Amino acid sequence: MSMLDGDKSFDGLSLRELTREVGIVPTGFYRHFPDMDALGLALVEESFRSLRQILEDVRKDTRSAERLVSSVVQSLYRHIAANRPGFAFIASERFGGSATVRNAIRRELRLVQTELAVDLARLPYLKEWNTPDLHMIASLIVNAMVAIAVDVLDVGAHDQEGETALMKRAEQQLRLILLGVPHWKSRR
Repeated sequence: MSMLDGDKSFDGLSLRELTREVGIVPTGFYRHFPDMDALGLALVEESFRSLRQILEDVRKDTRSAERLVSSVVQSLYRHIAANRPGFAFIASERFGGSATVRNAIRRELRLVQTELAVDLARLPYLKEWNTPDLHMIASLIVNAMVAIAVDVLDVGAHDQEGETALMKRAEQQLRLILLGVPHWKSRR
């Protein structure tokens, strides 16, 4: 298993260990990155860039909330399962390790939340919602998706039963959040 799969904290990883694992000399590392934090930032950026693109594509499907929830969960699951090392890195570094990497992860999650809030504002039944309330529902959805992402990492690559159970639970969680949306009355 790779060092970036969660075996060791990124902050505790030495440049010598990293370069040995990837098969380059330490000076080769500096041709691409000025320091380890720059590598961490590149890993965060790449993981979230591809995730945001997938989520943007899925959110374009406005046929029904039910269909949207199912599409989001399936797309999220497939993407994370196909990119386990990157998301294991994100999961392990979200609350620990390098402050630079931790802050980058927070910024990326806020960006996903903001993009989702903008999309939610376009839905007919949410057009009257104020910005803080749109961000609140987007935050609930993003936090649920982060929890789902961590759970995906725990499901074995060939565990069909575990995958099915996780996807069902994820869909139920997102549906539960969305059920409250029409009934929410903001205090202004």
